[in-house]
Amino acid sequence: MKTIIKCDKDDYDVLAGIWERSVRASHFFLSEEVINEIREALIPDYFPNVDLYAVSADGGQLAGFIGLSERKIEMLFIDSHCRGLGYGSMLLEFAGRQGAVEVDVNEQNPSALAFYRANGFKIKGRDETDEAGRPYPILHLSL
Repeated sequence: MKTIIKCDKDDYDVLAGIWERSVRASHFFLSEEVINEIREALIPDYFPNVDLYAVSADGGQLAGFIGLSERKIEMLFIDSHCRGLGYGSMLLEFAGRQGAVEVDVNEQNPSALAFYRANGFKIKGRDETDEAGRPYPILHLSL
């Protein structure tokens, strides 16, 4: 049975593994250097600043996670071997019940953009760089 659980710092290492496998399967535009840079910041900088929830697959293994902050989805990552199985939709529906109506997406990640657009999100703005000033345009979406 698939369930959504609240995560804490004891889950951070598992979530970081899911993040990396997901990014390597979907963020082909990121260099190895940038992936390493972001991975190093996940646990000390990113994870503690959001409310993290994971979807537990049959057998209890975590299949993906979402990070929420007020009305915004700050991160949503599905393990590479679990993509296309409905876990992302389950987490997105959960986020909606929590009041989340905004998300940012890398412009160079067409599958994520298509996922959010298929779920009713519309592009409301664009930045030329990501929050760290890297040359990866960010699309701002909202319901």
